[in-house]
Amino acid sequence: MSGKENNFPPLPKFIPLKPCFYQNFSDEIPIEHQLLVKRIFRLWLFYCATLGVNLIACLAWWIGGGSGANFGLALVWLLLFSPCSYVCWFRPAYKAFRGWLAAIGFFQTNVGAAVVMLLPAIMFSMSAALMAVVIMKVHRIYRGAGGSFQKAQTEWSTGAWRNPPSREAQYNNFSGNSLPEYPTVPSYPAGGGQWP
Repeated sequence: MSGKENNFPPLPKFIPLKPCFYQNFSDEIPIEHQLLVKRIFRLWLFYCATLGVNLIACLAWWIGGGSGANFGLALVWLLLFSPCSYVCWFRPAYKAFRGWLAAIGFFQTNVGAAVVMLLPAIMFSMSAALMAVVIMKVHRIYRGAGGSFQKAQTEWSTGAWRNPPSREAQYNNFSGNSLPEYPTVPSYPAGGGQWP
């Protein structure tokens, strides 16, 4: 893998920075997994595009009289989360698929080294799988809490999202009688007889 010139991100010649990563789907990813890895890459690109559109929306909000802090946060998110998501989310998935190809191909050269090379391939695969599991769990929690697209639309159209519940309403939601209610004076059988 060494000796290959970094090609990602593709930067214009006038920028004095150079690409940080080598990325070539057809060269590094097994053919049976190339479509999946390309889809993961497109998902990452979509995430970055979403951050960019969010920046434009926050700028429009600011121009329209809203808060400028949201524009600042959107800018920070775009500049911070795009590269971080590439390094911490897409690259582990990419390396998992690339690691399998390198390890399996190296079994013909040196079995001991290939076995050691399998360890990071397995770990990167587990990392990518666990990330997917965590995302699904968060989605289930959201759906289990009654969240839905319809509910979000209703809250948006009614303006309920602007009015957080009062402290008293929040207190009433989480407090209540912790012990069952009993009459103030217990009723005992007369004359010390048997309980009915």
